[in-house]
Amino acid sequence: MPLSAVDCVGPAFEHMTNQLFRPFRLGQWTRLAFVGLLAGELTSFSCNYHAQRANAPGHGGVWPGPHIDPAVFIPIALFAGVLVSILSLVILYINSRMRFVLFDSVVERKCSVRRMWAARGSPAFQYFVWQLIYFLLVFVGACLIIGVPALFVFLSGWVTSWREHLGPLVLIGAIVFFVFLGCLLFSAVVYVFTKDFVVPQMALEKISPLEGWARLLRMLGPEKGRYIGYALLKAVLTMAAAIATGIAAVIIFLLLLIPLGGVGVIWLGIGRAAGLSWNVFTITAAIVAGCVLLFILFYAVSLVAAPVIVFFPAYSIYFFAARYPPLAKLVYPTSPTPVQPPLVQPPPEPIG
Repeated sequence: MPLSAVDCVGPAFEHMTNQLFRPFRLGQWTRLAFVGLLAGELTSFSCNYHAQRANAPGHGGVWPGPHIDPAVFIPIALFAGVLVSILSLVILYINSRMRFVLFDSVVERKCSVRRMWAARGSPAFQYFVWQLIYFLLVFVGACLIIGVPALFVFLSGWVTSWREHLGPLVLIGAIVFFVFLGCLLFSAVVYVFTKDFVVPQMALEKISPLEGWARLLRMLGPEKGRYIGYALLKAVLTMAAAIATGIAAVIIFLLLLIPLGGVGVIWLGIGRAAGLSWNVFTITAAIVAGCVLLFILFYAVSLVAAPVIVFFPAYSIYFFAARYPPLAKLVYPTSPTPVQPPLVQPPPEPIG
């Protein structure tokens, strides 16, 4: 009988400890942290960190720097829009390639970025296209769910006379909230199941995401309960990992705040002493420096969270391997079947 979601926790944890601690190899640990960061394995674990940074002193209120001419923001906005679009596509493509590198690294229990990057070019590009279409559909769907009711309320004139239409407004708001929440959960499940169960099929058989989903739906049929249990248990484990990673992120942020913040204050003082002012180039440089700082912080957190980066792909691999024979052959290599000795027939008893 295939393993349940609970049954896979133990093998995944054992896999993680064997890969990272038996023996401990700093190079492998660092490469896995780098791959996990670019593969987006820490995306769902860093929410607490962002919330704490948003509420930290010095990140709100009045802009501490000198006055900036509003006309400067026009070219900055245009440049930032183009730059963000290009960087988003580049990051999404790297994320797609690294998802397959992380899968191979966990299956082989060894991370070799260059070799594994070159091995999955075609399926990784298909996964990149799928992710691009998926995020566009999610964005359009969110705009329709929120925008259509908002447009109806605005055209109905209920905005100006909201007291007279408080009941319908509350009802519409509640419906929109629950529909949006349901669609958000559905899209999250689709995304998680794609990277957990469709990506292995794409890697091992070089099929398209649509074909992988068609096979997955056939697998889901007789085992809906087990897959639902997998999703629920993974959500619980994700929340536990988010708490642990959030605590580690706060500690790392505090440890890095003093040296990095000191360097920033020194450069700000040098710029003021040199008579530099805020313009397109200095603001762009500040944005680039902020992105570099953010990457350093994320990478530092990923080093601490390397066990999480390995555990969750291993967890999905062990669950899916029990249902997908090509993956089972890699996870559970079969040993040669022992040759049974021929049966020796007893000599016939003499007649009479």
